[in-house]
Amino acid sequence: MKEAQIDQVIFRQLKRIAPESEPSGLDPDENIRRALDIDSFDALNFFIQLNEELGVDVPESDYGQLNTLAQIRRYLSERLD
Repeated sequence: MKEAQIDQVIFRQLKRIAPESEPSGLDPDENIRRALDIDSFDALNFFIQLNEELGVDVPESDYGQLNTLAQIRRYLSERLD
């Protein structure tokens, strides 16, 4: 799967949990949770939705290392190859 396709999935899921936001305008290294004011419950739902859409299981132990678009994109990309 190409990065652009992964980004589309990420943006779609971020938009579901933060409908007033514009995720595509985020800087790749910006902390998504802070920028979009996402709490831990929303973050959990975000990772569950990524799993359902992409089939990539994100264990709770990995959540802390997935704070930016670049980190999430890289994590998913490595597991989709």
